[in-house]
Amino acid sequence: MQAMSGKVLLVTGGSRGIGASICQKAAAAGWRVMINYVTNANAARTLADEIRTNGGAAEIVHGDAGTEEGIAAIFSAVDEKFGRLDGFVNNAGVVDHYSEVADYSWARLERMFAINSIGAIFAAGAAVKRMSTARGGQGGVIINISSMAAVIGSPGQYVDYAASKGAIDAFTVGLSKEVAMQGIRVNGIRPGIIDTDIHASGGIPDRASQLAHLIPVQRPGHPDEIADAVLFLLSEQATYITGAILNVSGGR
Repeated sequence: MQAMSGKVLLVTGGSRGIGASICQKAAAAGWRVMINYVTNANAARTLADEIRTNGGAAEIVHGDAGTEEGIAAIFSAVDEKFGRLDGFVNNAGVVDHYSEVADYSWARLERMFAINSIGAIFAAGAAVKRMSTARGGQGGVIINISSMAAVIGSPGQYVDYAASKGAIDAFTVGLSKEVAMQGIRVNGIRPGIIDTDIHASGGIPDRASQLAHLIPVQRPGHPDEIADAVLFLLSEQATYITGAILNVSGGR
């Protein structure tokens, strides 16, 4: 992958799972990385230290990507530490315990959409303000992490999560057209079943292995396989790709 000559990448939810793999691979490709976290400071520090030990550049920033104040703090830290932004991976996201729609609480839905949809859209807007050539920026790339749930619907488990990611798919297409003439490319990635700890937060820690038989390649994905796709879309090899949503799902 072509070295990025010190360009700056922000990854929300970057301390663990898919986000951590993106940060590691981006740093190895020459990006200076801002790792956002909300609860696990130790994981963020450990990741940043590992990147630095391997010769990369990384900083960490605390901020809740589901609140206006948290997003403002995240982007202010990017401004202070790096003074520029060239890439943004909208990765922060949550699931809840599996449940049918009739049993959802209002609070569950507010949390789900605040983080997965509203926060992601607002954060992308903050990135546009810094990247847009129409606003004095130098252009850039935004990658929105969606989910195959947006296509499948996740009945009986996470229909609200699927809906929140469906909103991100529509947003990706719309924003890509809005900022195409401002030097910004916007694409999305729909991971399939990936072996991360997000399944434990939904109450099914072994979900990835349990559902492997439903995946045509007969195994769950690894976070590095999502990160590789992200790095491609961030790279100079993808300069004519915008408004695309790539399924990285083992064929599911």
